[in-house]
Amino acid sequence: MSLRKRQRSASSSRLSTLSSSPAPHAAAASASSPPLSFPNADLVLRLHLDPCPDDDADLDAGEDHRPSLDLHVSSASLLRSRYFAALLSDRWSPAPTSAAGGHGHLSLAVAVPRSFSHPFHAHVEVVRLLHTLDFAGAIHSPADALDILPVALQLLFDACVEACTRFLEAVPWSPDEEARVLEIAPLLPADEAADLLARITPPPAASASAAGGEAARSPSEAMLHGLIHSAIHGHPVPAATKAFVAMLLKDYPSRDCVQKVLDEAFLSRLETVKELMGKYASPDFRVAVDSDERDAIQRLNLQSAVLNVRHLLWLIERMVEMRVADNAVKLWSEQAALTADLQKLLNDVDMWKNITPGLPVLVTRCTLRFANSVVNGETIVPRQVRTKLVRSWLPVLNVCRNMVQPMQCGYKSPNCQELEETFLQIISTLPVPDAQELLQQCLGFSTRNVDDCPHLIAAFKTWFRRAGRAPQGAEN
Repeated sequence: MSLRKRQRSASSSRLSTLSSSPAPHAAAASASSPPLSFPNADLVLRLHLDPCPDDDADLDAGEDHRPSLDLHVSSASLLRSRYFAALLSDRWSPAPTSAAGGHGHLSLAVAVPRSFSHPFHAHVEVVRLLHTLDFAGAIHSPADALDILPVALQLLFDACVEACTRFLEAVPWSPDEEARVLEIAPLLPADEAADLLARITPPPAASASAAGGEAARSPSEAMLHGLIHSAIHGHPVPAATKAFVAMLLKDYPSRDCVQKVLDEAFLSRLETVKELMGKYASPDFRVAVDSDERDAIQRLNLQSAVLNVRHLLWLIERMVEMRVADNAVKLWSEQAALTADLQKLLNDVDMWKNITPGLPVLVTRCTLRFANSVVNGETIVPRQVRTKLVRSWLPVLNVCRNMVQPMQCGYKSPNCQELEETFLQIISTLPVPDAQELLQQCLGFSTRNVDDCPHLIAAFKTWFRRAGRAPQGAEN
């Protein structure tokens, strides 16, 4: 077997299919190109293009007729490559051959895949590095490293592979460069590949948390959870942070992931509000603590409750905006204990008015946002949930509308007015018996001036019109 045939066989590798991005400077590639010479040259290395498998004429052409480039190289320098070291080992019995140009040196040939945009450039650069080991002078950008790395892997030039991966691990990448890293990573040694992939792929997810055995969050869920926590807790510029996090949530591609994280945050805040309101309403707490201490603790509890309701409102806005509020609406409709505690507080006018005057408005806005999303079709929930939503929060609305401005007869908060209308619209979607039950609880929507409640009049007219029809299946 001739040396060149052996070389072509040895140069066949999986790396020959790797693509390379355009290099800034391409070496000349023709059979007549003058050879490049390195110090202490005692060998001719011919680089030639692999034949194109789709071109029969190219396959039939001899090697000497393909584009090629001759390099005068030092065999001692080539020994830094395990690939060349094997070719130049004792297993190869060197016989003087006439190299291109007639210099009488021994010659080797390396096939260069046509997939390289600038054939020969990266190979020449790697051969130069075999002679100089000047990696810092050759690798100035991720593109440089990614051009050189496939050739260094092909030639088993370990020092060059290490230098390229070390450079890539330390610098930022563009999206195109990241795609090339993903392409070449499977060909790298395990340690080098792990260092690069750690940046662009998450680690293996733990099957269960060490503490409670619950499934661990994915890295994306953990990041979103942390962003939401930062947005609603203690950031020095909360408004700007909330706006930025809202944008990230809206643009995140997985709606299921966003819903899961928002549901967790909503449940956490809701449980906190329930706990704080439960402490206020608890008769045991009122008896067990002396008056002064109790008032101080209650003040802190109510202030904390207001803060957490603000957080709830922000979360509700995000869920409705992204149309992932169905679980939260269901949960909000099941808060009979919370609504009872809120009614106790709102009936204690001196307490909430002096400590948390904004609480009625905040609670109303939370319920209104959910109710509007149901009416507008942004959140689709079963009629059982719609019924429970109105049934649970209608008593709170009735208290709120009378307590916001108790000194002004007939005054209605804009939020309360809108929530009245929205509840009546939800009631209009319910079966006649359920609507009958809930409409009777809406008489408080009326004022001394009957003309001030056209929404209530229209709701009753609609119900009477429907109730006056013949029952389903009745014979004419």
